[in-house]
Amino acid sequence: MEMIVDFPGGQKVNVHFRGHTLKTDQPDDDTAPTPFELFLGSIGSCAGIYVLGFCRQRNLPTGGIRIVQRNHPNPATGLMDVVELEIQVPPSFPEQYRAALIRSAELCKVKKTLENPPQFAVTTKIVESAT
Repeated sequence: MEMIVDFPGGQKVNVHFRGHTLKTDQPDDDTAPTPFELFLGSIGSCAGIYVLGFCRQRNLPTGGIRIVQRNHPNPATGLMDVVELEIQVPPSFPEQYRAALIRSAELCKVKKTLENPPQFAVTTKIVESAT
């Protein structure tokens, strides 16, 4: 999948792919999440997709279910030491499915990619202006 990153002005950086645009910004302007906030949000939202799929496959209601993500950074580096995902379920959620709900969230592709990080190849290339 190819993604195009451009710089629309100020401290904004946008990512374009599949007809979508993810807008990011830095706190000075604060018109959009920072790239790091989007990254962290992708963890919880990915786990949410798996929790939703688990419930839908079993016709379990998702009302009252939510995931609370707590990010615990290392004070020295600012990098995350622990990302905690707490799946909150209502009292009516069947106890027999609670452990399986955790296992389904742990299947998240974002989490698995972080556990097995890709290699990065950063290069430059001179291109002629399209104007």
